[in-house]
Amino acid sequence: MEELQHNNGSRTHGPALRLVAAALIVRGNEVLICQRRADQPMALQWEFPGGKIEPGETAEQALARELNEELGIRATIGPKVTHIRHNYRHGGAVDLQFFAVREFTGELENRIFTQLRWAKLEELPDYDFLTADRGLIRDLASGKLL
Repeated sequence: MEELQHNNGSRTHGPALRLVAAALIVRGNEVLICQRRADQPMALQWEFPGGKIEPGETAEQALARELNEELGIRATIGPKVTHIRHNYRHGGAVDLQFFAVREFTGELENRIFTQLRWAKLEELPDYDFLTADRGLIRDLASGKLL
């Protein structure tokens, strides 16, 4: 593994890897999906709520924090459902850990997205999801994971 170089202006080669935790918030046979804002990268595409794992946080701690920040809820983070690493064509890479969330307190409040929607699992392929999520979407729609 190549070390980060900060002296003499040299840079690490290869894509930057973002560590992300995301929630599959489940209600019956539906899951909560979120549409990115028009002013964000990958504008108006759909994703699952969650975000960056900060240094010193576990994935579960990061996800609980992100769900509170993004949706105003206190979630009980359930088991890990899947783990995906995706390399984007533009050079970035993301390491995604998805967790089931079946219980939370508080009312869902849309704090950062264009819209929130409860979507039936089998209808997920009808939405324009982020590229990194598309394999997961197929598996969820076919009943393989939840």
